[in-house]
Amino acid sequence: MNFDELDEKLRRFEQSLDQVIWQELYLVARVDGRGFTRLTKETCKFEAPFDIRFRDAMVGTAKHLMECGFRIVYAFTESDEISLLFHPKDNTFGRKTRKINSILAGEASAYLSMELGVMACFDSRVVPLPNLECVGDYFAWRQEDAHRNSLNAHCYWKLRQKGISAQEATKQIEGKSVAWKNELLFSEGINYNELPNWQKRGIGIYYTTYEKKGYNPITAQEVQTTRSKLCTDMELQTGEAYRDWVLAFVQEPQTGTLE
Repeated sequence: MNFDELDEKLRRFEQSLDQVIWQELYLVARVDGRGFTRLTKETCKFEAPFDIRFRDAMVGTAKHLMECGFRIVYAFTESDEISLLFHPKDNTFGRKTRKINSILAGEASAYLSMELGVMACFDSRVVPLPNLECVGDYFAWRQEDAHRNSLNAHCYWKLRQKGISAQEATKQIEGKSVAWKNELLFSEGINYNELPNWQKRGIGIYYTTYEKKGYNPITAQEVQTTRSKLCTDMELQTGEAYRDWVLAFVQEPQTGTLE
């Protein structure tokens, strides 16, 4: 059997599980760290519950993913995860989930590994969303998850610092109300509301446009062009204001030449 016959016979098996996201659907992908508890606490020994070095490495990873070949208009990162909102007209790799997931997981893993100098691994999942309401719901959900995780993490590590075991600290926090957790922190001299907003609500990354002056040597004239650059927002809005702000990226995506 020659190559062409083998290729025709076996490629169909390789493609048998291909899933394609319809162009009519909005597309989000989320990459999550695998084994990051050991990575951050044992291998890299980052400060708990939040470490600026790790924060900046995750922001760098998110920016890299926005520039690795897909048309991604917004990224949100909190803890060890990154959510990516695709341009509605993005059709990279025919919207095949296996290609999107494998490339994003591979790119994120490679970038963070190089950034930290140790092996780091991500997985990825594609999230197809039927309408703008669900897009808004998705990012509101991830922001609320950031808030819950942040509050729990501050309580957990405050208890651990007092000599309480990991199991007992988890047990004490489990099922407690937000008010109880805030009071716990306040009794230890921490006003949760005054903590940095990026710890409580995550970080947003997006493109913004600006005008840049240049020179055309052919016409010997000064020219002005529109460029795009990535911006990092560590003071995200909340509630409906945040939802509307995120939706603007797929309703009126930024344009311009990347710098």
